Amino acid sequence: MADRTVRAADAVIDVLTLAQDLLRTESVTPAQGAVFDILETALVPLGFTADRFVVGEAPDGPVENLLAVRGGTGPHLAFAGHVDVVPAGEGWTGSPFSGAVRDGLLYGRGAVDMKGAVAAFIAACAAAPAAIPVSLIITGDEEGPATYGTRALIDRMRERGLRPDLCLVGEPTSAARLGDMVKIGRRGSVNIWITVPGRQGHVAYPHLADNPVTRLIAILSAIDAITLDTGNAWFQPSNIEVTDLHVGNPAHNIIPGSAQARLSIRFNDEHSGQSLIDRIAAVAAAHAPGAEVTGRISGEAFLTEPGAFSTLVSDAIEDETGSRPELSTTGGTSDARFLSKLCPTVEFGLLNATMHKVDEAVAVDDLHALTRIYAGIIARAGA
Repeated sequence: MADRTVRAADAVIDVLTLAQDLLRTESVTPAQGAVFDILETALVPLGFTADRFVVGEAPDGPVENLLAVRGGTGPHLAFAGHVDVVPAGEGWTGSPFSGAVRDGLLYGRGAVDMKGAVAAFIAACAAAPAAIPVSLIITGDEEGPATYGTRALIDRMRERGLRPDLCLVGEPTSAARLGDMVKIGRRGSVNIWITVPGRQGHVAYPHLADNPVTRLIAILSAIDAITLDTGNAWFQPSNIEVTDLHVGNPAHNIIPGSAQARLSIRFNDEHSGQSLIDRIAAVAAAHAPGAEVTGRISGEAFLTEPGAFSTLVSDAIEDETGSRPELSTTGGTSDARFLSKLCPTVEFGLLNATMHKVDEAVAVDDLHALTRIYAGIIARAGA
C-alpha cells in the first residue's frame, strides 16, 4: 500500500493525527482557545503567520478567529472553514470527542463538518511549494449566529490589505462519494416575523374585540399561494415556509390581543432578501393594516459562474477519483455567502451524510484522498 502521508521537503503532517487532535478538543460554538492552539502549532512550522483575535460581545460573542497567511508569488488561494461544532447530543457509540477510529471510520463531532477538511487542507499545505501564497480563514462561529465570525475575518483582511484571488470553502459538499459534488453557489436565506395587532375581548362579544388570528390566517393563506419563481439554470425554485405560529392565549373564552408568525425563505438569485421582506410586508398590509413585519437576512444568493476556478477544482478531483464532479447550488447556506463578495468562491469537502448527526464520522481513506485533492488544487492555483 502506498504511503498516504502527505510530505514536503521540510514538513510532515499526518492528516489523521491532526484531525484526531482537533476532534478531541470540545469546541462547541463559539469555539475559542485550545482548538486554535492546535491550528497555530501546525501552521507556524509551515511558514504561516498566525493572526488570532477575539471580537464581539454577548449575546453573539465573544468569538475567536484565525487568519493564517503564507506569502509568495502568483495567485493567492484562500481556504475558509470553521472549527466550531454543534452540540454533540445524546446516543453516541462512545464519546463524541474521542477521535476514535473503528472499522476505517474516524468518529467525532466535527469529523465531517468540518474539522476533517481543515486538517486535510493544512496537511496539503505541508506538501505544497512554499512559494505559493496561501491563507486560511478559520472562524470559531459558523454554526452559531455568525455575527463575529467570517465577516469579522473579512474586515481583518481589509485592514491588512489582503484580498485573495480565489477562495475554497471546505464545507462537506460530497453526497454519495467523495468528489461527486462541488458547490458553485448557494441560495439566500431570510427570516421574517409578522405580528398582527388586535383588540382583546370576550368571545361572546366579538363586536367589542378585534381578532388578529383571523387576519393572520388570511395573510398566511395569501403567502402560501405565492410562487416566487420556477428556478433557473443553476438554482432550484425559491420556497417560503411557515416555521412558527404564536398566539399565547391561555383562555378559551378570550379573543387574543395579538398573533405572530415566522417565515423562512430560501431564495435564488432572482431575488434579494430585502425585496422579499418588502413583498411579505405588502401582503400583510393588504390583509391587516398596522401589521408589523421585520426581517433578518442571513445571506444573499450567490453564484460563481462555471469557469477557470471550478475547472481547476474539478480537474484535481478527477485526477484523484477518476470522475468529474457535478457543479451544484443545492443545500443550505454557508459562509461562502460572505466570501463570494471578495473573489470567486467554490465549496468542496467531505461526504455530508453524517454531519450534525449522532456518530458523525469520516472514512480515514477519504481524509487522505481529500488531502491529495487539496494539494492538487493548491498546486494548480499556483501554476
